[in-house]
Amino acid sequence: MSLMRDEAREAADAVQRCLDQPAVFERIAARLRDLDPSVVMICARGSSGHAGTFLRYTLARDLGLVMADATPSIASVYGKRQRLAGAVFLAISQSGRSPDLIAQTDLARQAGALTLALVNDATSPLAQACELAIDMRAGPERSVAATKSVLTSIAAGLALSAAWTGDADLAAALQRLPARLAAAAGLDWSPLVAELVRVNRMFTVGRGPGFAIASEAALKLAETTGVAGLANSSAEMSHGPRALAGVDFPVLAFVQNDATRPGTAALLEDLAGRGTPVFAAGLDAPGLTALPVVPPEHPDTDLLPQLVSFYLAAEAASVARGQDPDRPPGLNKVTRTL
Repeated sequence: MSLMRDEAREAADAVQRCLDQPAVFERIAARLRDLDPSVVMICARGSSGHAGTFLRYTLARDLGLVMADATPSIASVYGKRQRLAGAVFLAISQSGRSPDLIAQTDLARQAGALTLALVNDATSPLAQACELAIDMRAGPERSVAATKSVLTSIAAGLALSAAWTGDADLAAALQRLPARLAAAAGLDWSPLVAELVRVNRMFTVGRGPGFAIASEAALKLAETTGVAGLANSSAEMSHGPRALAGVDFPVLAFVQNDATRPGTAALLEDLAGRGTPVFAAGLDAPGLTALPVVPPEHPDTDLLPQLVSFYLAAEAASVARGQDPDRPPGLNKVTRTL
């Protein structure tokens, strides 16, 4: 058994620990309501960056905020300060030790931004550099392929959003999320595993927050299986990339029950009709291989159980392809980019 498999299966408990700090989320949400920012900049890389992409969609949609993707090299390489007075600067990191994230956080705070860290180590330099911090409480994660820390970072961001906006439906869905993550770990995604053993490349597709999940899946395919994952929103997939889709370039889609569903469904059905193998989580339609999911409840939280099922499928495919999902070639657990 791999560490990746064990840690993905620990996600339900990790998310429960993360959510069991409502006073922290409410205290920070109160600061955010008082500040009433119009801009939030998110600084993160890798899997943490995909969690950031998820939150960029949900915060822009639910609060009308201008969401910016930070460019850490502006601080760490060029040494330039940006105009961030009155903005929120959210840094997301598992280790909290990457020099470029810390450098941009320092300059953002000097520039007048309210700095907030979302980290899995509350004693890390990044947490100390920020005015506010949320501990993911994922617990030790030893596999290079991050799983439970990605899920806890998204869950923490959703919990903060629910507290900020007073969204009772989202708050209730989050309370039920750990049990749904546990159920997702028992679902059979073996058709996807078999396809990942067969091919060397795969499109991953989603829209809105689902695009963040698709981006994370593409990264994990590259890290753990050697399959080249290429993530696209379903809107972008409708343009040039669809020309590459085919028998040897299949599609894996993550679909949620919101306004993005009809357009994504139309794209996937068209691709399948043209002979492309399409594997869909959250959508059952003619010509598609529907991957089982837990019953839908809330569009945002529904995506996280899909990610648990995917992680376990990627781990199984990695092993079947003769690779070690815990030790991808050339990678380390903590990446310190400059």
